[in-house]
Amino acid sequence: MDIAEQLLDLAAKAGAEAAEVYQAKSLSRPVFFEANRLKQLESAQSEGIALRLWKDGKPGLAVAYGAVEPKILVAKSIELSQLNEPETPELNAADRNIYPDLGHTIPREELVAMGKTAIELVRSNFPDVLCNSQWDCDIETTKLVNSLGLDCSYTDTTLSGYLAVEWIRGDDFLSVGDGQTQRGDLDPTKIAQSVIKRLEWAKTNVSPPTGKVPVLFTAKAADMLWDTVQAAMNGKQVLEGASPWSDRLGQKVISPLLTLTQAPDLGPFSCPFDDEGSPTRTLTLIHEGKLNLFYADRTIGRQLGSGSTGNGFRSGLGSYPTPGLVNLTIAPGTRSFAELVKHLDSGIIIDQILGNDAGMSGDFSINVELGYRVKNGRISGRIKDTMVSGNVYTALKQVVAIGADTDWNGPCHTPSLIVEGLSVTGRG
Repeated sequence: MDIAEQLLDLAAKAGAEAAEVYQAKSLSRPVFFEANRLKQLESAQSEGIALRLWKDGKPGLAVAYGAVEPKILVAKSIELSQLNEPETPELNAADRNIYPDLGHTIPREELVAMGKTAIELVRSNFPDVLCNSQWDCDIETTKLVNSLGLDCSYTDTTLSGYLAVEWIRGDDFLSVGDGQTQRGDLDPTKIAQSVIKRLEWAKTNVSPPTGKVPVLFTAKAADMLWDTVQAAMNGKQVLEGASPWSDRLGQKVISPLLTLTQAPDLGPFSCPFDDEGSPTRTLTLIHEGKLNLFYADRTIGRQLGSGSTGNGFRSGLGSYPTPGLVNLTIAPGTRSFAELVKHLDSGIIIDQILGNDAGMSGDFSINVELGYRVKNGRISGRIKDTMVSGNVYTALKQVVAIGADTDWNGPCHTPSLIVEGLSVTGRG
């Protein structure tokens, strides 16, 4: 028997009525560049296993990393279970799905070449800048088995590259960054060109407009808005009465221009099953501004009466599954980014922000780390010392245009968008 089967067998012999084993393995080979030069090559490998069982109806969860002594892990899980209140075991029924491997590895030498290509391209246009970057090939394997006969696993290989550029001109400091995560081919030229474009826009410092101003969020910055929306659609928050949308199913909650879905089979962050073994599936969460459903794990779905939507995920091996989204996707519009800029008579573009997420309340007050002023449909320069405040729920009702330029921010696929009437303050 492998370690997972041993744990299930020992748990049953120790009197557990139900048990599951969650295994996670990862191998990464990051390449680091600092101050324009190759700094170091690393290899990082980790392996962990989590045993969750129910004895006398009480749940216990224990975790081990590296070499595992099965009897000790089972004993620890049972010991911890006696500290908890009884609950209904939440296990998926017997099913066996060994999914095909996703992505492919590339040699470390290729990662080094990508880093050099990106840095050389940026410095050929801006020789005074300092470039730091990281390039990685990451292989992750996930396996879940339980006492009902469930057995599912998959291996995921992703490539990632990130380039950060510092440009110091006297007392003026500018930081610009961009990157990609892909399963197939990583394009260092595209990353470099994105950074170069932003450096060009930031050559001149200009004063921001103030007061109620239309704001164009780039795909990079728009993620700030979607964090709050994801929290508001979380079934756990709904049960606790924390979500302002708890009683809004079937109603318009944001602009009719916006449609939000979960697309678990899309892009580099696709995922065939959640951390409870439920198959993930496409969900239409908000359609043309109307709230369609809340997402849930098995426990929350049972309490809501909706059942699991395949959204039970762990924040770490030592955590119980809770509702989480995978691949939140915002339907794109038809306008290019350049057309969105032309749409603005006087406004600002937010590209990078400093500050915390808005949270469930939706209220935010963010410092613009990297932003630009738009006058008469043209980018006139970079704005500094600028703050933007408002409320996410209100802002998403005031979306007036959506771009066709969708991009990934982690497992969120979003376009750029224009929001009317946010409060902008700044110094000239």
